[in-house]
Amino acid sequence: MSKFGLGRGLADLNKEMGTIPDISILTGAERVVVKQIPLAQIGANPDQPRKTFTESELSDLAASIKEKGVLQPILLRAVSGRPYMYEIVAGERRFRASKLAGLTEIPALVKQITPENAMEIALIENVQRENLNPIEEGNAYKNIMEKCGYELADVSRLIGKSESYIRNIMRLDSLPSDVKQMVETGVLSASHARAISVAENPTELAKQIIDNKMSVAETEKMVKGSARKSTSRAYIAKTIDAETVRQIETNISNALGVKAKLQEKRGGAGQIVLSFATRVQMQELIDKLVK
Repeated sequence: MSKFGLGRGLADLNKEMGTIPDISILTGAERVVVKQIPLAQIGANPDQPRKTFTESELSDLAASIKEKGVLQPILLRAVSGRPYMYEIVAGERRFRASKLAGLTEIPALVKQITPENAMEIALIENVQRENLNPIEEGNAYKNIMEKCGYELADVSRLIGKSESYIRNIMRLDSLPSDVKQMVETGVLSASHARAISVAENPTELAKQIIDNKMSVAETEKMVKGSARKSTSRAYIAKTIDAETVRQIETNISNALGVKAKLQEKRGGAGQIVLSFATRVQMQELIDKLVK
């Protein structure tokens, strides 16, 4: 599947989305029409990343629409086999507010767009305008990766954010529903939530963070001392005790004739450091290891 069929993406669409309705625009070989579309013929995009629209923001926008009208057309694509003729690609908030304002139709740009490109546009629009809460944002990345076959690097290029940022946001999906709700409502920050996502008891930790008004640094310190999920990279199924470590180091030293240091890391990983004093000792060590 060819990724990013939008070319320059929203930049081109913004040039097309003027404020004058009932005009026809020729873009390459495709004629794109901006006209008034009845609200009854429009349906929401099931893959719209944004799931929550607050009553206050819709009321404010509805009041503005009543006074000034819809200043920027929404973006639609024609669909078949649905109870509606058009599906929203961008502008669902304007669509909802127009309904609330009592409008029966809305200016819209109707464009031929594939479902994959529609997901791209919806994601870009919401991320760039910071319309998504962290839970919605993480789910949007996961959704487009699953449905469009995108890799982490593809999403990173699409939205202009680092792979580590996307990975960390997607980690929030592993949180219990009650903790997710805390993040969605803003009671718990995304940074706090990411810190406790590796813990075995995130709900309990979230309550401690809120009750004690803990900083992110304090939270990270608390998580280090708490039990980890078995799926966490920081999970240690069985830590080697100090006496066993010393015995292992002694056995290696006796066998190889050099000082050995065993360093255990999180998740069962680690390393053995061998120290030599001279080039001769180094060569002797190499000979023993390769044999």
